[in-house]
Amino acid sequence: MDEPTTLPVAATEDPTLVLLKVEEAARRLRIGRTTCFALIRTGALESVMVGGLRRVPADAVPEYVTRLRTAQRAA
Repeated sequence: MDEPTTLPVAATEDPTLVLLKVEEAARRLRIGRTTCFALIRTGALESVMVGGLRRVPADAVPEYVTRLRTAQRAA
């Protein structure tokens, strides 16, 4: 019987990362980069500046999803 194959976790999907590039956050949310920047601009998705680089805290992604789910349940 063949052993199940597991694919290595891509560097962009590393669960130990504390800060994500906007593109990585967008990939985790399965949205486009432009949409992700729009969420950041409106304050819906938290981000921080590190030097001149925009980064999204890794825990901000599930927090955003939780807020979405809560809002949709309340509607």
